[in-house]
Amino acid sequence: MRSQQFSEGVFAFLLIGIVVFSGIVIALIFSKNRPEEVRLGERLMFAAIIFGVVVAVIFGALQMLGGYLF
Repeated sequence: MRSQQFSEGVFAFLLIGIVVFSGIVIALIFSKNRPEEVRLGERLMFAAIIFGVVVAVIFGALQMLGGYLF
């Protein structure tokens, strides 16, 4: 039972992280004061954040399908 509560806590933290990082990407993409030319480091940062969000969603879905949650 303790591992069930731990898994639900990790899943909740995962969802909070997804919301925060998605908000960061959306805010930076639609920002009015960003430069026209996006630098290489910024492109890599956006790609890493988006990749992390996708991996997190897959991880959460696999946990739910595997029966570790609920």
